Amino acid sequence: MRARQLSRRALLAGGALLAGGAAALTGCSDSGPARPTAAPPSDSPETVLLKGLIAEKERTIALYSSLISGGAEKLGPFRDRHQAHLDELRKYVPSTSASASPSPAASPVKASLSRLRELERKAAAARPRQLGGVSPGVAQLIASIGACEAAHAVALPKSL
Repeated sequence: MRARQLSRRALLAGGALLAGGAAALTGCSDSGPARPTAAPPSDSPETVLLKGLIAEKERTIALYSSLISGGAEKLGPFRDRHQAHLDELRKYVPSTSASASPSPAASPVKASLSRLRELERKAAAARPRQLGGVSPGVAQLIASIGACEAAHAVALPKSL
């Protein structure tokens, strides 16, 4: 019977040593160098596309605004449709702040009807290539924007 009690004591003593060793190891790992933080996740391809579309819409609105401020008020509805597109695109990228559109003076391209027509035509032609790999809702939005841009290319007045 005595051998049995010694075994228990030995086991208890051994368990205490193991617990103390585990505590020491845990304490050592806490005092080590700080672990590097994980890099922030990069944007998904869809988000990258949407951010690009947002920047493009901001530039387009700036071109329209430039002509409108120069007296071409009849271009207001065209610009307003681009603003509606921009507002919808921003809903899909909530981290994109509602930044002010760039001022027309900061725009590197001189605004003209022919430039706007070319811009609308190129934008509409690019939309089908942007549909692959995006969610259905985003694909529908991009397709709708492209249809509107194609209509703008045809509907813009020949002169102001």
